[in-house]
Amino acid sequence: MSLKHNLLRKKPIPNMQGGEVRSALKKQLSAMDLIILGVGSIVGTGIFVLTGVTAATHAGPGLIVSFLLAGLVCAFCALCYAEFASTVPVAGSAYTYSYSTFGEGFAWLMGWDLLLEYGFASALVSSSWSGYVQSILAGFGIHLPTAITNAFNPANGTYVDVPAIFIALLITWIVSRGAKESTRLNTFMVYLKVAVILLFIGVGVFYVEPDNWTPFLPFGMEGVMTGAAIAFLAYVGFDVIATAAEEVKHPQKSLPIGILGSLLIVSVLYIAVTAVLTGLVPYNLLNVKDPVAFALLYIEQDWMSYFISLGAIAGLTTVLMGVMFGQSRLLYALGRDGLLPKRMSSVNPKTKSPEFSTWVSGISIALLSGFVPLGNLADLASIGTLFAFITVSLGIIVLRKTHPDLKRTFRVPFVPWLPLIAVASCLYLLTTLQWITWIGFIVWIGLGVVIYAIYGYRHSALSKGDSSGYE
Repeated sequence: MSLKHNLLRKKPIPNMQGGEVRSALKKQLSAMDLIILGVGSIVGTGIFVLTGVTAATHAGPGLIVSFLLAGLVCAFCALCYAEFASTVPVAGSAYTYSYSTFGEGFAWLMGWDLLLEYGFASALVSSSWSGYVQSILAGFGIHLPTAITNAFNPANGTYVDVPAIFIALLITWIVSRGAKESTRLNTFMVYLKVAVILLFIGVGVFYVEPDNWTPFLPFGMEGVMTGAAIAFLAYVGFDVIATAAEEVKHPQKSLPIGILGSLLIVSVLYIAVTAVLTGLVPYNLLNVKDPVAFALLYIEQDWMSYFISLGAIAGLTTVLMGVMFGQSRLLYALGRDGLLPKRMSSVNPKTKSPEFSTWVSGISIALLSGFVPLGNLADLASIGTLFAFITVSLGIIVLRKTHPDLKRTFRVPFVPWLPLIAVASCLYLLTTLQWITWIGFIVWIGLGVVIYAIYGYRHSALSKGDSSGYE
């Protein structure tokens, strides 16, 4: 067969819908588990850090509108994910959707892109967790040796970020115990951070000064749009839900509920926190790393700082848990399809979880967060996410053309217009990224092409005659 034919070979969707997927993963997650997983994966640094800095430097009180616009655009992307998730209830998220829509070659690049997204996102959260915990310890007079407080940078006297490595390996162990077991801790932590956020809203609303909302648009609509571009990235994380497809009891029904439900909850929380925050403190004073805690100090409610610290740590922990869960399931799907070594798809017979791929993911993230100064490369997590959103949105348009009669339990309304709005929004955000990010992304994709040419192209399950890609 020709090279073009092999690169464009697709997984037959009817096979995946018809129960031919032979999965070793245990179906045990409900719609509520998915909503909690989604909220846990999204709410973190965005609500505890991003709100203040963006209000002070870009949008002012108009950040409320920014989050509303960002949530709306993100909802368009989420609708596309929901249709795919209910139609193709298989692990792998955007990678699997690309395999059934655009073909194997593009699917591999999307999977490789997602590994970049999940890997850097997890490393960033691990590093943030380390910094936050160290600041709390410092408040109690406890200071770790400088050499083990940050990634390798001899000029600053740091060589390894031990707390970041610790939390990455701890979460890896928890995720390796199985989907249900990891969601139990995730559920507790999500309830904790949501309770802290609601406490802030409930207390802060009584101290709001309406005058602080004037002027409402100090930077004009341009500032609001810039704020929306930044706020959009605070919603990233709901796509992790799609990676759990094979561990959901009723995927066709529960996956759309989980994706859209978690996004709705997060949108309400973001908008409410932003409204209260900018009502408590003049926007120009919010350019701080801990705006929520700062706002409480501003209104002399120091007693709540401890709870805010707990909420921030819980938020970072659940984000890390969700993203690492997603990456391990992606590695599992890539291994089962033969694009990576089959060992990646091995499942622990007791826990029914992809233990090997979980540890490969966790150790990689621990090393990355512990030793590599991420700097501007942090945007690589964003560029990976945006390309995934674009692919899924375009995939819905293609799927409606190629499989118009396919059974769908959830349908995106107003196709192709809503998916095209999602694509245009993501393309706009891509133009805001720095050149160093694009160079890093191109190098990463180039490496992916080499790996596929050397290994994946020849070891693919489809190349061996397995029409479903599963053994």
